[in-house]
Amino acid sequence: MSVQTWTWLLVGITFALYFGIAIWARAGSTKEFYVAGGGVSPWANGMATAADWMSAASFISMAGIISFAGYDGSVYLMGWTGGYVLLALLLAPYLRKFGKFTVPDFIGDRYYSNTARTVAVICALIVSFTYVAGQMRGVGIVFSQFLQVDINLGVLIGMTVVLTFALLGGMKGITYTQVAQYCVLIFAFMVPAFFISLQMTGNIIPQIGMGGSIEGGEFLLDKLDRLHTELGFNEYTSGTKSTWDVFAITLALMTGTAGLPHVIVRFFTVPKVKDARKSAGYALLLIAILYTTAPAIAVFSRTNLIETVSNKEYKEIPEWFKNWENTGLIAWSDKNGDGKIQYVAGNALADKKPLYSEARGANGERMVTNPSDAENELYVDRDIMVLANPEIANLPNWVIGLVAAGGLAAALSTAAGLLLVISTSISHDLIKKQLKPDISDKGELTAARISIFVAILIAGYFGINPPGFVAAVVALAFGLAAASFFPAIILGIFDKRMNSQGAISGMVVGILLMLFYMMKFKLDMFGGGTSAEWWFGTSPEGFGTIAMCVNIVISMVVSRMTPAPPQNVQDMVESIRIPSGAGEASDH
Repeated sequence: MSVQTWTWLLVGITFALYFGIAIWARAGSTKEFYVAGGGVSPWANGMATAADWMSAASFISMAGIISFAGYDGSVYLMGWTGGYVLLALLLAPYLRKFGKFTVPDFIGDRYYSNTARTVAVICALIVSFTYVAGQMRGVGIVFSQFLQVDINLGVLIGMTVVLTFALLGGMKGITYTQVAQYCVLIFAFMVPAFFISLQMTGNIIPQIGMGGSIEGGEFLLDKLDRLHTELGFNEYTSGTKSTWDVFAITLALMTGTAGLPHVIVRFFTVPKVKDARKSAGYALLLIAILYTTAPAIAVFSRTNLIETVSNKEYKEIPEWFKNWENTGLIAWSDKNGDGKIQYVAGNALADKKPLYSEARGANGERMVTNPSDAENELYVDRDIMVLANPEIANLPNWVIGLVAAGGLAAALSTAAGLLLVISTSISHDLIKKQLKPDISDKGELTAARISIFVAILIAGYFGINPPGFVAAVVALAFGLAAASFFPAIILGIFDKRMNSQGAISGMVVGILLMLFYMMKFKLDMFGGGTSAEWWFGTSPEGFGTIAMCVNIVISMVVSRMTPAPPQNVQDMVESIRIPSGAGEASDH
């Protein structure tokens, strides 16, 4: 069967499974809609958490960024895995014991203030919309290639699918759908990794194959370093980022992880605090399978891409290249007229999105209307590397279709979780807790579903007009979470003296500072700026660390200059930190 047929078949089967689960597990109450009734087993919740966690950024974009950035891409691996450990060990059990299943609800009650709750709702919406933009972009990329539609139409199709099972099942439907999606995405990620590792190195285990030798006895990483230097790039295993920026990005990703509302809510879907700890451990093991494989996928795809396209005549280039060219995610400009693709350092087009005309070049390539002065240019969107990898390696058609199904599973699972956070922030934290406390259970459920519908429209817009690659957009969401939520949560648990004035001041300053920096250096607003003008040499992806530190300092200073929290709040904070059933220490 053709790639198209396999893709339709596998995507159709997996979608039928998702819809079937959503109908079977449809929510009938607000508790089922928000936290799946609190009755999910630790193992199922671990799988759902892993699927929620491993978004399109992990499946589609992370290996792609590592394949281009090399050593510098390791910040995503360190930040996201380290952040999950931080969340599981430092925050999740305490938040679960507190008993509030949304971050704004925790902040509103801990800081005894509806103003604090409202600020937290606004922050949750900003973080979630930024994050979900990356997911919808990922969905659009998968649909555009494998269903042969325009990327914008792909986003619209993805919006419809996510909306359907989010509206039907709420957290209950999403949780059990995500269990299925984890199985699909991990199988789809690992199968081509096994194939390609065996093909290139003779070792079926990709983590070992990446460090192994290839035909001729040369180590694979040494070969990739050599190919890079021959083309004028830096060695793949060397980095160009400053040590400070690597640290800043890693810490922003870690602390942003610990403040992500759609992951935190997962620990309320299990019956007990003990189950929350168990599910966190299971999720970490399940996440590690993909995260330890991603660097190997990056090395395999980068090596195959260079050997396939560099200095090759366009008319002899494999069909996969032209298919991706039709989607607008690969572009080539033949300015010297030799008909060959030169993939060398200094391809100016590689760092900007190509603009196309309707015309075709002398060799049949799509014509670019914004070329630079470089002799020959090649643009490869980082987000296609995992999806195109099986085609580049000439793997069977069913593997290519399987990767498409896996990419959709990863993007859709996280998008659904984020939409639920957006809807609960509005229906529960804003309407139920503040605007209309006497709203009925049915009315609250209706408000939540209307919120999801509005949210998907906004998310679709940002998916069509994203500010960068999927992983880069997601990294900005983590920076926003680090700048706003992390200090308020961590200080709320471990500092009895932290009061509402301090938390509100810190969150407002942190989120505004991060937004300003992101808009200035990522979206070219407020006069724009180049990397040479970054504050303290910190990239937008790493600025969340600085904004977080500013938040902590302001929170601490303001809280010490204003009255202490009520005694009952201080007692509540003290009780959260005591394990269940612990008694006084005694002499023997």
